[in-house]
Amino acid sequence: MVTIKLFAVYREKAKTDRIELDIKTDTAIKDLLEILKERTPSIKDLLTGGRGMIAVNQEIARLDTVVKDGDEVALIPPVSGGVLV
Repeated sequence: MVTIKLFAVYREKAKTDRIELDIKTDTAIKDLLEILKERTPSIKDLLTGGRGMIAVNQEIARLDTVVKDGDEVALIPPVSGGVLV
């Protein structure tokens, strides 16, 4: 089982802060995103844009990064704004 943590707009649109999925052994992030698009249509548009970051076990990942049973995947939306002091 893989735990997917959702932050900010992902969490708001999905109405949950985490999704747990049983996946095949050695699933790439790009394949995991396709599974999420089908399972959680409310965030499909966010996942299709290619913006934001993905972390696996608290390390930034690429689309070809392989996810294994027990991993934690975080979907981090793009961040902007703020004030420099």
